[in-house]
Amino acid sequence: MFRKILVANRGEIALRVICACKELGIQTVAVYSEADAHSLPVRFADEAVCIGPARPSASYLNIQSVISAAAITSADAIHPGYGFLSEDTNFAEVCETSGVTFIGPSPELVRLMGDKSGARRRMKKEGIPILPGSEEVVGSAAEAAEWARTIGYPVLLKAAAGGGGRGMRIAREPAEIAAAFEAGGREAMQAFGSQELYVEKLIPNARHIEFQVLVDHSGKALSLGERECSIQRRYQKILEESPAPSIRAEMRHQIGAQVERVLSRIGYTNAGTVEFLMDEQGDLYFIEMNTRIQVEHPVTELVTGIDLVKSQILLAAGAPVPEIAQEKFCLRGHSIECRINAEDPATFAPSSGRITSFHVPGGTGVRVDSAAYTECFVHPYYDSLLAKLIVHGRNRQEALSRMSRALGMFIVEGVQTSIPLHQKILTDPDFLRGDYTVRFLERYQSRPVLAAVKQ
Repeated sequence: MFRKILVANRGEIALRVICACKELGIQTVAVYSEADAHSLPVRFADEAVCIGPARPSASYLNIQSVISAAAITSADAIHPGYGFLSEDTNFAEVCETSGVTFIGPSPELVRLMGDKSGARRRMKKEGIPILPGSEEVVGSAAEAAEWARTIGYPVLLKAAAGGGGRGMRIAREPAEIAAAFEAGGREAMQAFGSQELYVEKLIPNARHIEFQVLVDHSGKALSLGERECSIQRRYQKILEESPAPSIRAEMRHQIGAQVERVLSRIGYTNAGTVEFLMDEQGDLYFIEMNTRIQVEHPVTELVTGIDLVKSQILLAAGAPVPEIAQEKFCLRGHSIECRINAEDPATFAPSSGRITSFHVPGGTGVRVDSAAYTECFVHPYYDSLLAKLIVHGRNRQEALSRMSRALGMFIVEGVQTSIPLHQKILTDPDFLRGDYTVRFLERYQSRPVLAAVKQ
């Protein structure tokens, strides 16, 4: 087992990793930017090292500074969390050559599955259905247009080097290809350091379904069921639930066994998430894999009873996955997560400033993952995620009722938050029926109730 783990991240996920380490009896090192000097991860870690100024490129994305912090504190492992360096192949390689364990898959697998175009090719080879699209990255708008003509409009131009909604543009007709190619490539370069894009057929009314998997060093894989992540804004998830209303037990076990087999075959290790789109006929198509812990991992923890962050650490230390067969695996109850972002609930514009009052809800089946507190400052340099409100109930109806109650008792003053938007979503008849797609928020925001959100 590791003696000391450096947490190469910030905010709620850094605090989440620190909590897991404390329960495992492992010492922790927090790295922080000058802007985060008074953050809770710094306060609760055993050691803390400042790695640079507020700009992520000069601190949390500075590989040399992170590795130096690990060296001077004698950390024997690094947990990257999500975002920042979590899917950076170079960082995983530097950890390996520095003699520090990267808590995640090998650099080769980070590279293979992190390249979205390459991952599509490999999954197709393994027999997993993929959406029609370009076999390789496209080198020009003209090449993108040729692929679009071949597979048919509408199409989606997607960054090959990353996800999270960055570097993605829709083209519904030939006249939109050039602008989509230019804008998508520019955003991809800013976010991932690569402007490479590939073309994929767009399913307008798709549902976004992802499967959580754990794999040990012997190749034993365990799928922990699925999460529904179709409530999105600008291709970024804002509400997730498990189990997915659209997935039945038979499909859960079938797809779970399939992803177990594929990840075991390619030599994957640690935690990972295999993401699919579901079309209107209920068929699933692979779109990408995230080789890290997901923001929405708590919903899986609540319906399985398995601590995913602890599992990451234990798997990296050589422990086996639990011996559970897919046909015997079942999810317990229902869980929902609302991402509480510091942003205008109508326009999604980030909202920064000092939090003057912060009260989180409690009670049976309610969990809040956050590093915010009264008088802390929400900086404009980082992602707007302020907290994750997660509830668990015996069934979806109880979880919905519990989430509605918890949102009403969540107080954040000093900055705007997405709480009013979540409250409106939880009153929407389509959502309450579980009848929604990735276009749900688009339809919802065109309705008159948006005026109420803006107030």
